[in-house]
Amino acid sequence: MEFTTGYGWTRLPLAAAFIFGAVLTARAQIIPPFSPPPAATAPEDDEAEVAETPSVNDADVLKGIDVDKLDWSQLAIDAGTLSDLLKARKRAQAAARDGMDWSSNPNANGSAGVKVKQSVSSFWDTRIGADMTVAKEPTTMSELLAQKAENGGNLPQSSGSAWAAATAPGAGPVWDKTAVEARVDPGAEQSKLGASLTKSVPLSGDTSLTLQHGYSVNQQGTTALPGVGGRVTRNYETDQSAKVTITDTGTSISAGQTMSTTDDKWLRKVGAEQKLFDNVTVSGSFGETPQGAINKSVTAGFKKSW
Repeated sequence: MEFTTGYGWTRLPLAAAFIFGAVLTARAQIIPPFSPPPAATAPEDDEAEVAETPSVNDADVLKGIDVDKLDWSQLAIDAGTLSDLLKARKRAQAAARDGMDWSSNPNANGSAGVKVKQSVSSFWDTRIGADMTVAKEPTTMSELLAQKAENGGNLPQSSGSAWAAATAPGAGPVWDKTAVEARVDPGAEQSKLGASLTKSVPLSGDTSLTLQHGYSVNQQGTTALPGVGGRVTRNYETDQSAKVTITDTGTSISAGQTMSTTDDKWLRKVGAEQKLFDNVTVSGSFGETPQGAINKSVTAGFKKSW
């Protein structure tokens, strides 16, 4: 950006001389010394209490401290070292915030269900984790015999599975969200890869409809025996569900059906869930089984996060 004035180049030396003279005049001025205002006089009251600030020269301040034994070298920190310490502290806080999330739930047989998960990337909400069952090691002979009696003569074994999940956006008006999950259980030689598509449609007021369509591939391996090689079987499964949620009353009603290559027919299921009060819900469901019978269940749950 350019500025032009009407003075022209012939007036520039005169303006510069004027500015230079003003600067010299300002520097030549004598600034009177600053005089602090008189201290406020406390009101003349016999009952007024005046707080005194302790001084480092008081004997009580250094009572019990041997000055000769103080390590003054702790103060010998240059600016570069202090900067490194601040950066390390920020990295530690970020690791604690974005680090692994551990949770444990004890079981009746003495084992514990341990879950761990960690966010890998905020892009597509990518997460990894593991679900484990950690068996308790017996410390006495009585505990050893009790654990064998509860598990058919065998000691309970620890097991676990690793998983990875990601949540991605949908494809415009077709669906809203895409979820992908993979799980591997080395001990049972099982693995699963699944994906689901979700679409939410507002109905009226506080009522909404959620449609979900999922696909999954389950793989089961068998242990190789002498003279007999192991083999792998795969089972393909698809499911469809619709869920109506009334937010004001905390009620939800769902209906769906699933079909797999092992069943080769649709198995239908309906259910309902009611929120009684904070963190407490009751749910019930009726579903078909491959054998033709009806599976009924009623559960109550309590869930709280902090």
